[in-house]
Amino acid sequence: MRNAIEFDVFGDYALFTDPLTKMGGEKMSYQVPTYQALKGIVESIYWKPTLLMIVDEVRVMNPIRMESKGIRPIEYGGGNTLANYTYLREVHYQVKAHFVFNSHRPDLAFDRNENKHHNILKRSLKAGGRRDIFLGARECQAYVEPCNFGEGKGFYDNYEGEIHFGTMVHGINYPDETGRNQMEVRLWNPIMKNGVIQFIRPDQCEHIRTVSEMSPKHFDQSNVLSAEELWTHIDGGE
Repeated sequence: MRNAIEFDVFGDYALFTDPLTKMGGEKMSYQVPTYQALKGIVESIYWKPTLLMIVDEVRVMNPIRMESKGIRPIEYGGGNTLANYTYLREVHYQVKAHFVFNSHRPDLAFDRNENKHHNILKRSLKAGGRRDIFLGARECQAYVEPCNFGEGKGFYDNYEGEIHFGTMVHGINYPDETGRNQMEVRLWNPIMKNGVIQFIRPDQCEHIRTVSEMSPKHFDQSNVLSAEELWTHIDGGE
C-alpha cells in the first residue's frame, strides 16, 4: 500500500481502557488494542498535522492474558485511594498503517511532499519513534521496530473460527480530521480472524456520538516546518 509502514510494538503491559470500567476509579483493559491507541503509536513514531494516519490491520502475536494490580492514583487534593487496574500483560502486536494528506487542512498545502514524509516516517520508525511509545496508558512503556506484517509465528494463527469482542470504542474524531467543530467518539464491533483484526476507516463507522464542541488549532508556515525543512534538520543532526 502507498505510504505504508509495518512494525512490531511490544511491552510488558498494556491498558486499553474500557470506558465502562472507569466509574469509581477502576480500570479494565479491552482484550485487544483500539484503533485510536494504535493511531497514537503511529503518531508517536512520526506526526505532522499535514497527515492523517490510517491504521489498516493489527496482528495479535501473543496470547491474551490479563493481570490485576492495586494502584494508588495521584490525587492532587490529597487522599490515599486504592484502585484496581486490570492490564494486559506481555503484549506483542504487528501493525500495518499508512498516511494520507489531511484534506481539512488547506492551510498546510505547502507541506504536501509525499516522498519526503514517507522517508521521514520510515526513518523515524527505525529510530524507535520520535516520541515515547506506550500501549494505551502512560505507565505502559513499549518499543517499536520495523517488521514484515504476517511474518513470524502468532498464537492465534490457526485459530478455528472468529473471535468477536462486542462493542468497543474505535476512536475519537477531532475537528481538524472531520471539518466539524466538535469532538466525537466512534464505536464498532471488531472481529479477529486467525489473529488479525482488519480495521474499518473512521469515516466508515456508523455509530458516532458527540462529546463536546471543539475548534481546530490553526497551523501555517509560521509554526510548522515543511517536510523539506524537517528533512534538512534531521540530516543536520538536529
